[in-house]
Amino acid sequence: MKTITLIGSTGSIGKQTLDVCRKHNITVRALAAYSSTALLESQAREFSVEKVCVYSDGHYLEMRERLADTGIKVLCGMEGLCEIASDKRADLFVNSVVGMVGLLPTLTAIENGIDVALANKETLVAGGHIVMSEAEKNGVTIYPIDSEHSAIFQCLQGNDPKRVNKIILTASGGPFFGLKKYELEDVTVEQALNHPNWSMGNKITIDSATLMNKGLEFIEARWLFGVSPRNIEIVVNRESVVHSAVEFKDFSVIAQMGVPDMKIPIQYALLYPEREECDVKPLSLTDYGTLTFFRPDFETFDCLSGCVEAINRGGAYPCIVNAVNEEAVGLFLNREIPFLKIGELVRKSLDRLPEMPSDTYEDIKRAEIAARNFVFNEINF
Repeated sequence: MKTITLIGSTGSIGKQTLDVCRKHNITVRALAAYSSTALLESQAREFSVEKVCVYSDGHYLEMRERLADTGIKVLCGMEGLCEIASDKRADLFVNSVVGMVGLLPTLTAIENGIDVALANKETLVAGGHIVMSEAEKNGVTIYPIDSEHSAIFQCLQGNDPKRVNKIILTASGGPFFGLKKYELEDVTVEQALNHPNWSMGNKITIDSATLMNKGLEFIEARWLFGVSPRNIEIVVNRESVVHSAVEFKDFSVIAQMGVPDMKIPIQYALLYPEREECDVKPLSLTDYGTLTFFRPDFETFDCLSGCVEAINRGGAYPCIVNAVNEEAVGLFLNREIPFLKIGELVRKSLDRLPEMPSDTYEDIKRAEIAARNFVFNEINF
């Protein structure tokens, strides 16, 4: 059986990853979370891990006290995340943190020759070309956990990637599908968090409401599968049953379908290439009866169009729009800016911030800082 390390263990994807580990007796060597010390302690004791990392320095002493009666090593901060990521006794490093904090641990795992199961979108959005280049150089496989990229990965099994005509990236459309901008002016946090199909963490749920999530996945797909942005088509499937598809040169289309449950792609990444029983409801197409497909509304949802423009521009622009969105979503969740301001800031950053290089991790960090400062200056102008 495989042995894993996991960062982001107390979030939605992290908890479901541990559900898969329980079912299939996967050994967990180390865990990390931002600040949820009580849950992290419970997880650490249950799985008898060797190390835990609490990213927030302010919770480090509490974590040490909680685990004082064990032999578990307690780490903190980025240094702790990277120590977990570099554990060569693990077969797989699972990255389910939210935000650009996930980039350096991913690069650390790759540099140590450890395969990566990736749910952290920002890793590939901000540093996709670096990550994929390092993965190839070090012979590392990246297993996507996002349902859409897992679907594409599955559709490509047994097929020549050179015979791909285009990738069809599906989207749910979020809670505001079909509405126009004027109808979104007074959207509340509660309304934006009410996703019709998926149960996710707050940040990714807001990203789904703005369609930023699909924009980030568009950028990810470009790097994961080595395709040009012009060969990626976004299609809204309201039922979230078709998780994505691949069209080949002969115009045959292979799609992956299933109920909207993240345990399916998580388990596929952890057990690849094996397929075992999964704790999800089987898909009944007759229960659904009809599946619907629509074009996305790029005009209403600025975040989506901003991401597509960012990857077409290249350089550090994908990193910039991602960092701007992170800051803006945080402000919206704190009720400091209105819903439509998120997309407005993303679009403005493309117009206001100059082209910047993204050849190194240091370049990416500089672009990230510039983007976050841009949001601060715009809000406090």
